[in-house]
Amino acid sequence: MGNLLAKIAPNSELSTDLLPPSSKFSPGRDIPDLSGKIALVTGGNTGIGYHTVKELLLKNAKVYLAARSEAKGAEAIQKLKGETGKTAIFVQLDLADLNSVRRAATHFLAQESKLDILFNNGLVVRFRPQYVVYSKCINQDLQFGTNVTGHYFLTQLLLPALTASFEACKIPARVINTSSSGYKNAVPGIGIEFTSLDGGPARDAWLKKHSASAAAWQLYGQSKLANIIVSNHFARTHSGVLISCALHPGSVRTDLQKQLSSGMQHLLDLTLPPAAMGAYTQLWAGTTATPEQINEQYLIPWARVGKAAPMASDRKLETDTIAYLEQQIKGF
Repeated sequence: MGNLLAKIAPNSELSTDLLPPSSKFSPGRDIPDLSGKIALVTGGNTGIGYHTVKELLLKNAKVYLAARSEAKGAEAIQKLKGETGKTAIFVQLDLADLNSVRRAATHFLAQESKLDILFNNGLVVRFRPQYVVYSKCINQDLQFGTNVTGHYFLTQLLLPALTASFEACKIPARVINTSSSGYKNAVPGIGIEFTSLDGGPARDAWLKKHSASAAAWQLYGQSKLANIIVSNHFARTHSGVLISCALHPGSVRTDLQKQLSSGMQHLLDLTLPPAAMGAYTQLWAGTTATPEQINEQYLIPWARVGKAAPMASDRKLETDTIAYLEQQIKGF
């Protein structure tokens, strides 16, 4: 079974993921009352994001649920109300559209003066990459544009609210970035091959060197590696005002597996823990862990501090990644 799962998700920490969560953290027991706290969760209408929103509502936080589809967002909010008795607030956000990202941030800042916890949770996974699919405003691979560029821009735009949170209570705001152990599938020896991200002859040549499967996992791995790099960047450049960490939530059952065959979906349904467990580590980071424990760290299931591979803390790669992202968001 382990060998089969490894083929589905190369470099996943499955031996850790499939263990029951440590008794040292239980959301219902350990998350403190969050009355007065404001949180925003991207991708909050489904999977790990949904369960993150749910636990925050149960602890009396004011939660903004950001999602691309207004209909699906409304459906999730209605379901959450039935489960918690509380109402999340919808924010329309398409992370693949930088104009949408700016509109979402502008809308939030018009409603709130501060933001205590930002969960950069939303993502796109392409097990079978459609190489013609790009972000809506820039000629960039949809996976990287959604998982990295959109979140980077959103965090930049929300910095005034995150800073205001610190100024109001002298406690650093928190930015929690959902990565994955899949970051290990980034380009060996390079980390991020930027020519693979933007549509054009260089990307076409890169794709021809890889099988569809290898390209899919490397493109995903690059985006998840960049999540860790960007998280470390914000931790250092805004030290004292906010804390920032990245995490692997664990291999759990989510809607992402719908891209697989029905037989494979059934196998994973029998094998993987439920999506609710995938929220454990980011909830711990966002609400319970001390700043000293998690700032500029890579967290692993379930609610533990791990250690990312050296390429995740490569300063040259970080400089190149931030420069690339700044170029992408320029003009928006």
